[in-house]
Amino acid sequence: MNKEQYLAKRKELLAQAQKFLDAGKTEDANAKMKEIETLDNEYEVAAKAEANLNALKDNVKITNLENKSKNIDGQVIDTMVKENTDKADIYNSLEYRRAFMNNVLKGTPIPDKFTNADANTKTSDVGSVIPTTILEKIIEKMDSTGMILPLVTKTAYQGGLSIPTSTVKPVATWTPEGSGSDKQKKATGSIVFAYHKLRCAVSVSFEVSVVTLGVFETTIINNIAEAMTKALEQAIVSGSGEGQPKGVLTETVVTGQNVDIAAADEPDYDTLINAEAALPLAYENGAVWCMTKKTFMKFVGMVDQQGQPIARVNYGIAGRPERSLLGRTVVLNDYMASLGATITEDTVVAFLFNFADYVMNTNYNITVKRYEDNDTDGQVTKAIMLVDGKVVDKNSLVTITKKVAVG
Repeated sequence: MNKEQYLAKRKELLAQAQKFLDAGKTEDANAKMKEIETLDNEYEVAAKAEANLNALKDNVKITNLENKSKNIDGQVIDTMVKENTDKADIYNSLEYRRAFMNNVLKGTPIPDKFTNADANTKTSDVGSVIPTTILEKIIEKMDSTGMILPLVTKTAYQGGLSIPTSTVKPVATWTPEGSGSDKQKKATGSIVFAYHKLRCAVSVSFEVSVVTLGVFETTIINNIAEAMTKALEQAIVSGSGEGQPKGVLTETVVTGQNVDIAAADEPDYDTLINAEAALPLAYENGAVWCMTKKTFMKFVGMVDQQGQPIARVNYGIAGRPERSLLGRTVVLNDYMASLGATITEDTVVAFLFNFADYVMNTNYNITVKRYEDNDTDGQVTKAIMLVDGKVVDKNSLVTITKKVAVG
C-alpha cells in the first residue's frame, strides 16, 4: 500500500465513523476507529520497511575474508573490505585516511579505487589526495591582553559609588606642660563613579551559522571576551573619562613626579634612578613599571655603575618570562607609545604605578547573549557591561615623558 492508497482508505474509514456517530451508533463508530488505528500501524510498519530498504540500496555489504587478502611488502591489506562512506568526499573516509597513513609511513600503495591508477602515489600527487579532515582551530593574529586587568581593584556596587578622599593629614606638635595644640580641620572630598556601557556584538549570517564548524562559534565567544578585555585595559591606561573610564595617564601627575627625556636623548641609567627617586617612600611597595615591550628592550644591556645589568628577564616556575628593572616588576602592554616611535607631542613612554590604587566598579558584569536578527536572519552574539574606573590615589604615579623636538 502506497501513501496515496493509505490516505484514501483512512479518509473513507473516518467518514464511515462520523456517519455512525451522527446516527448514534457508538459501538459501530468505535469499531471503525479501531480499524483506523490498525491501518495506521500497518502503514507505519510498511513505511519503516521501505525506508530501511532504500537505505540498503546505497550500502555495500562489508565482507572480511581472510583468504581474500594479499601480502604487500610484509603488510596484509584486506582487499574485500569497503567502508560505507559519503561518495562525494571519499578522501574523508576512514578507509582512505588509513591507506594514506600507511602510504606515507610505510610506502604501502594506495588502493586503485582512490588513485585510478595502478601505481604508487608520488610526492607530486600528495597535494591532491591528502585526507580532507579539518583541524578544528582557527588561526588568528594574537593580541596581548589580560596583563593589567588582574592588578586593579575591582568593586561591584549598585548605584553611584563614592569613595571619600583626603589630601590633608593632621600634624602632631610637641607642646609644653599645661598647653594645648591648635585644632586642625580634616578636609575631605570624594570620587564618584558613573556608568559607562561597553558593548561588543558579532553577527554571522544564518547560512554561516548552519554550515560552519562548532569551533567557529567558540572562536567568536573568545574573540568577544578578548575585545572586552582589551577595551577595559586600554581605558585603564589611557581612557579619556568621557563615556569611558578615566585612565592612569589622563591624571595630572603630582608635582615633581615626572622625568623628562629630551627629544635627542635616549633613556639611560639615570632615567630610572630619577624616576625611582621621585616615587614617595610610602608608595614604594606594590608599584610596578608599565611600558611596551619595545621600550623595555631599550634598557636591556644597560648596566649600573658597578657593571650590574639594570634590566633582567627571569623565568618563573611556569616558564613564563618575569621582567624587572632595578629589581622592580615590569608589566608590559600595547596601549601606549614606545620609545623610538615617531611622536608629535610630549608623550609618556613609561610610568610607575600601583594598580591597586585604580578602582574599577562594575555595575553590570559582562553578560553574553545570543539573538536572531529578524530582518536578516543573522545570528548575533552580544556582550555588554556597565563599568567605570578611576585612579583613587595618584601619589604612586611617576611618569617618564619623551619630549618632542622643538623647531
